[in-house]
Amino acid sequence: MSKELIIILLISPLVGFLINGLFSKWLKGNEKLSGTIGALAVFISLICSIIAFVTINIDSNATLEGDDGFVYKWIAGGKFSVDIGFHVDALTTVMLLVITGVGFLIHVYSIGYMHGDEGYTRYFAYLNLFVFAMLILVLGNNYLMMFVGWEGVGLCSYLLIGFWYEKQSATDAGKKAFIVNRIGDFGFLLGMFTLFAAFESLDFVTIFDKAETGTSAINVVFGETTKVTLMVATLLLFVGAVGKSAQLPLYVWLPDAMEGPTPVSALIHAATMVTAGVYMIARSAVLYNLAGTGVVVAWIGVLTALFAAIIALKQNDIKRILAYSTVSQLGYMFVGVGIGAYASGIFHLVTHAFFKGLMFLTAGSVMHAMANELDIRKMGGLRKKLPITHATFLVGALAIAGAPLLSGFWSKDEILHSAWGSSKIIYIIGLATAFLTAFYMFRLIFVTFYGKSRVEPEVDSHVHESPAVMWLPLVILAVPAALIGLLLGVGGHDSWFHHFTEDVFPKADKAPGSVLLFMAISSIVGIAGIAFAWTRYKDRAPAAEPTNALQKKDFSWLVANKFYVDEIYNTFIVQPIKNASHFLLWKLFDVGIIDGIVNGVAALIRVIGGLFRRLQTGVVQAYILSMVIGIVLFLAYYLFFVN
Repeated sequence: MSKELIIILLISPLVGFLINGLFSKWLKGNEKLSGTIGALAVFISLICSIIAFVTINIDSNATLEGDDGFVYKWIAGGKFSVDIGFHVDALTTVMLLVITGVGFLIHVYSIGYMHGDEGYTRYFAYLNLFVFAMLILVLGNNYLMMFVGWEGVGLCSYLLIGFWYEKQSATDAGKKAFIVNRIGDFGFLLGMFTLFAAFESLDFVTIFDKAETGTSAINVVFGETTKVTLMVATLLLFVGAVGKSAQLPLYVWLPDAMEGPTPVSALIHAATMVTAGVYMIARSAVLYNLAGTGVVVAWIGVLTALFAAIIALKQNDIKRILAYSTVSQLGYMFVGVGIGAYASGIFHLVTHAFFKGLMFLTAGSVMHAMANELDIRKMGGLRKKLPITHATFLVGALAIAGAPLLSGFWSKDEILHSAWGSSKIIYIIGLATAFLTAFYMFRLIFVTFYGKSRVEPEVDSHVHESPAVMWLPLVILAVPAALIGLLLGVGGHDSWFHHFTEDVFPKADKAPGSVLLFMAISSIVGIAGIAFAWTRYKDRAPAAEPTNALQKKDFSWLVANKFYVDEIYNTFIVQPIKNASHFLLWKLFDVGIIDGIVNGVAALIRVIGGLFRRLQTGVVQAYILSMVIGIVLFLAYYLFFVN
């Protein structure tokens, strides 16, 4: 595989960003050209990704790593040396296909969705930059390059979530995403520092080789064994993953990210930012296996999956339901990589990218038809007016619910099967979450598309299917959302996908029990969730808001208000920090110390200047008198003190 191919793959979205960004003044008003440039930039990357994927598939040795992936020396200072280089293997090519494939369709969809928006050109510039940052993240051959991409997607999420900056809620959501992710990124930085202190390198291959041989530069900082050092490093890296991939307790930014344009939500949730944490752990599989910290990853993942699924049960905002489902599905991915089933975790990342990208775009199609209405209680009966949107949304919902033979069925079942061999409790919680997932997704389907119409009359008369530039990507995405599991996952842990990635990950223990039995159990649970949703919501909307204090104290009201986590964080973390900052940093340090010093110096100069000003009277006689006094003083000094 040539480095030139990878450079073209990487640079193409950057060129699109620069064109739309630098020439936005001239492109403004020409939506077709601006949108075409943005989509074409990612399409070129997609073609290069397909070539890279096919090359690795044909020849597993056609990787780029070590000296083969070297581009140029980036930083060189003493022992600290970092290269710009590529690490391209089976895992990389899978991620490239997800990023560019789903990303390209989102760009095409955006051409229609963002029509008429004042920031149309700026939007496509940001979107291209987002893809470029994610490509850096997955293509880099060291942790520092990964971190550059890591921070790049964080910046782009801030820009795109707060894209409609005229809205206070959008700017608040952008800042929330940025700040919460900085908490996780601090952990990532400390993890990188620990790895460098231990192995005197940030290069993947060097670190993994030294870790496996027990060659550590420090044995006294964190303990007497390399394993203790690895435990500290991997847990710190996981803090970064918790922030970036929205796991407990740093998940709170992701639901608010819905304030951005819907295609942005699709890109963040399906193909880019939130998958970064899962990819980082999968890339660091050697370290997590040696450290034994995967159990922490798995438990955080499964608890997040259950917690987010419970919250999704009572949400009525169509995008927030999907947002909490993303948090929950990411939890499954962390279970997979945490228990050592790395290929299964990445497999679910792939299937999730397609069906979640599909569902967010179909949600955007519903909003387009409903004049940006988000409340599913104000919908109903849309199946006949939005037939393509309904059909594609149904495919995505069946996939995430684990309906037999659809994509989510294969990947989720692999994780649950592996979990049974690792921890029975994790398996049971994961299975319960699968039931809840099927229930809340089909609650969404039935309330939105079935039953009697609850659409406002002035909106109902304008409800129509989206234009072709929007529904065509939905149809294309629906195909892999339905079938990619059959293409990649048949055979379970002996599937083609597992064999394709076997050289990347440590060999996992074979999951016990019959594959068919676990498939049957997962199918029954998913179908039961769908059936339960049908009995509850086939012909009625969710209950109205509680009207009395007693109703507001029950568990369902607690769930509807997301367990008041945001309010708890605001009361016990955000406000105390703001109040302390207000007093310590502003009143005491800024006003008291900084302003005190500045104003004190100014006052001193003013006093001294006032004294000298008295000498400048403008009276000639006073000047002559001053000169005489000066001469007398000078002579007196000379006579009495000199010699």
